[in-house]
Amino acid sequence: MTLPRSTVFVSCLLIALTSLFAAPASAGTPGPFDSLVGRWTGEGRLGFAEGKTETITCRATYFASEDGQTLTQNLRCASAGAKVEVKSEVKHDAGALSGSWSELIYNKSGQLTGAITKNGYRISVKGDDLNANMEIIVRGDKQIIEIQFNNATLIGLTMVMNKG
Repeated sequence: MTLPRSTVFVSCLLIALTSLFAAPASAGTPGPFDSLVGRWTGEGRLGFAEGKTETITCRATYFASEDGQTLTQNLRCASAGAKVEVKSEVKHDAGALSGSWSELIYNKSGQLTGAITKNGYRISVKGDDLNANMEIIVRGDKQIIEIQFNNATLIGLTMVMNKG
């Protein structure tokens, strides 16, 4: 099955956004993003309203600001039918997360908001063609990402990313 490029774009974009918040900082570090710095890779499954699924793979690189309160992400994702390249910036302030994202191939952009939770992060993403809610659970060097899409042919995504 070949998916419409817009569907793969939205899926990869959400993977990019959710992986930004994947791991809280350990005790003694200056910011919440220190454990993300470096390279991550992962694979997941997309679920569609008509019941079909497709595998997607991603590679991400993260850079933290000197004070540890801002994270920049560069992400590339691909499926059998399309590629996506995302650049995002997220700021942390008193437990709240905010930021922006842009997709470089399709020239899309939007805003994100969220909060740090007991198990990871809760994120909301809003853009011209995007409305989704996400939960990110962190376990050691793994991120487990669950996304629910609102008003889309794509209904969900489950993704596991590994650091290294």
